Amino acid sequence: MSDNLTGGRLPSHAQVVIIGGGIIGTNIAYHLTKRGFKDVVLLEKNKLTSGTTWHAAGLVTSGFMTETGAKMAKYTREFYRDIEKETGQATGFKESGMIQIAVNEHYATDLRRKATFNRLIGIEAEELSPKEVQDMWPMANIDDIVGGFFTEGARINPVDVTMAIAKGAKAGGTLILEDITVTGLTVKNKRIESIQTSEGTITCEFAVNCAGMWARQIGEMAGCITPLQAIEHYYAIMESDEMKIDPNLPILKDPSKWAYYREEVGDLMVGFFESVSAPWSLDGVNNNFVFGEIEPDMDRMLPYLMSALERLPIAAEANLKLMFCGPESFTPDIAPLVGEYPEVENFFVAAGLNSLGILMGGGIGSAIANWIVDGLPDVDVTGMNIDRFHRVHQNKKFRKDRSVEVIGEMYKIHFPNKPMETAREMKKHVLYDRLKANGAVFIQSAGWEVPCWYAPEGVEKQVEWTYKRQSSFEHVAAEHYACRNDVIMMEMSFMSKFLVQGKDALKNLNYVCCNDIDVEPGKIVYTQWTNENGGIEADLTVIRLSPDKFMVVTSGRFHRHVEHWMEKHFIAGEHWFITDVTSAYAMVTIQGPKSRDLMSSISETSFATEDFPYLAAKYIEIDYARVYAVRVTYLGEMGWELYIPVEQACDVFDRIMEAGKTFNLRLAGIQSLTNLRLEKGYRDMGHDIDNKDTPVEMGLGFAVKLDKPGKFVGYDVLAKQKEQKVFNKRLLQVLVEDPEPMLFHAEVVYRNDKMVGYIRVGGYGHHLGGAVGLAIVQDDERITKDYIESGKWDVEIDGVRYNVKVSLRPMYDPKLEKVKA
Repeated sequence: MSDNLTGGRLPSHAQVVIIGGGIIGTNIAYHLTKRGFKDVVLLEKNKLTSGTTWHAAGLVTSGFMTETGAKMAKYTREFYRDIEKETGQATGFKESGMIQIAVNEHYATDLRRKATFNRLIGIEAEELSPKEVQDMWPMANIDDIVGGFFTEGARINPVDVTMAIAKGAKAGGTLILEDITVTGLTVKNKRIESIQTSEGTITCEFAVNCAGMWARQIGEMAGCITPLQAIEHYYAIMESDEMKIDPNLPILKDPSKWAYYREEVGDLMVGFFESVSAPWSLDGVNNNFVFGEIEPDMDRMLPYLMSALERLPIAAEANLKLMFCGPESFTPDIAPLVGEYPEVENFFVAAGLNSLGILMGGGIGSAIANWIVDGLPDVDVTGMNIDRFHRVHQNKKFRKDRSVEVIGEMYKIHFPNKPMETAREMKKHVLYDRLKANGAVFIQSAGWEVPCWYAPEGVEKQVEWTYKRQSSFEHVAAEHYACRNDVIMMEMSFMSKFLVQGKDALKNLNYVCCNDIDVEPGKIVYTQWTNENGGIEADLTVIRLSPDKFMVVTSGRFHRHVEHWMEKHFIAGEHWFITDVTSAYAMVTIQGPKSRDLMSSISETSFATEDFPYLAAKYIEIDYARVYAVRVTYLGEMGWELYIPVEQACDVFDRIMEAGKTFNLRLAGIQSLTNLRLEKGYRDMGHDIDNKDTPVEMGLGFAVKLDKPGKFVGYDVLAKQKEQKVFNKRLLQVLVEDPEPMLFHAEVVYRNDKMVGYIRVGGYGHHLGGAVGLAIVQDDERITKDYIESGKWDVEIDGVRYNVKVSLRPMYDPKLEKVKA
């Protein structure tokens, strides 16, 4: 620990300063010390656990449908089991297990899918009959259930386990200071230089915001976006002399009642994740709100309580001993806020755990500690990285409107393609009204309203949600066939676009690109950006507009990540400029075998291959508009992306629609994009590929140019992989032979009856004749062509195994004959 130069108990400097002494802050401190960081200071404005940890229910269960989430939950439970032995501090750890109830086949399918995926991760789960549910929970009313699922799980005492972790952290060298308030953060050259507190100033190499529902306010001190909101969160305690709850009962969860049930000192605890929730303290949480409770809104919550007690009729006659309301912080998409702030490079955040801080605490603590020590995360963080959010997501109205939905989302079935319903139309591109008038059914992506599919005139836009064929299936199929047989227009204005300019733009961009972007002006290059371990950080295209001017195009979801990556890796002081031009251009893509004919009908430019080859780009004229046209595809057909100045976008759109009548032009949405690109085997960052995958492993080695002048970030790792050609992890295309079942996500893949992987993203290959997806496969054996061809391959969908074809090469147009026609 650094010398104390402040004249009090606060040191003048630390390697890492952690702000917040709840379950997350203490976990990070503990795991940092285990990685060898001994100079760690944790600052808590009151007492450890005094924010939200103290009133947590202490459930340590699983049920995630992501590899990162499931593994974090598994690690956390094992860590809590062992920390008592290490520190001698009691934690109240008890292996209890959890039963989740299914009241209809939709719930049963959802839970069955989760059970299968969790078994792949190593978490035991089994399906129960209604009678078996009642045998394990005798008081439960099973009249309306179709079954249940038992999963490994445990209970802990939240305060005790936090104290045990804090004790372990102290033993490793962490200094924990209570009753000390952070009052300001000083940022210099995009780094935290010092932290001001009620007892002086401390400098640091890294700072971590673990302030829970105060995290947004702490982030604002450094100009950082932390879009979480405190929301009322309830549980009830029911007591009765006739109702004594066995402490050995498993946790019981009934999503249809928005409730969970467990024993609490012989009484019954009923916790709520109600369908309509209430935000609290929108302007910020007072620092004096410690060990705090909120007066419960009985008028709002009584209907939920009465509904929940229908599952346990004996409890309906019990006394309401307590209705507790304590706020907890939730995020707009119910995923955690984790990682390094893009605004400030040495400032990390771990907050917004959506009432799962206890359940994920060990995993989050380990991930952040490893990220700080190694400079990179050791898990896939694409779904939880703080940089997925934009400034607009922190707006007060957005937080207020979205908050009413998010708690209930924790217990809803997350049907494929089903969007959030609140805080919509916050970002609409210039073509929105025209798309809506043509039947667009929208989803939300990075705040943008994006067409998911188009309802023909007279067709109901309301989708019947299911894990089988949804009511939009035939209309999405029509869009798909239009692309394969005729021509479609797809609006893609939500894609993020950056101009990178300057005499050193090429040098700096080529340093982060695996591919060589030193091409002739008027060419587009597909590339990945990788980290020092070869893991993929971005998957995008770079267009060379002129010798010193480039356009970087990426998914809107990775807007801030890509922008930050450039700022972090470009050489300071050299001549380069980055300009966000996302809102300056509308973007549509014209794709299909008739795309050349359509383009030729609206522009005098020659679109013949000899004049406009694949991966070429040039300005064209469409009536009054000067449009930048790029011959490229993400759907597997011949086509052009059009970048249109927003002030002329509506006119160009109308022109295309009118001319398209001759060629059977059809508008197509993002759902068709997914199906079409999966048929072609095209990858999607954050879905099929992530920061723990390398381009070479993922079949993208063709875009890794080791012979270009100068090395790029990740070069050494990728060069070794290309040389050795030994792969125990690969991304394979999967086609279900039976045309009826659907693939969406996390379906487990078997080779010779052994679990070897899962579907990262699935869709339906209308041209190929069955469900299609991309599966990540890992095995002790080398994954070669012989490994693939010699195996018997199956995928488990809703408890049933189906034969599948697997391939390293795209099953549709593997030689790019259609693309380059």
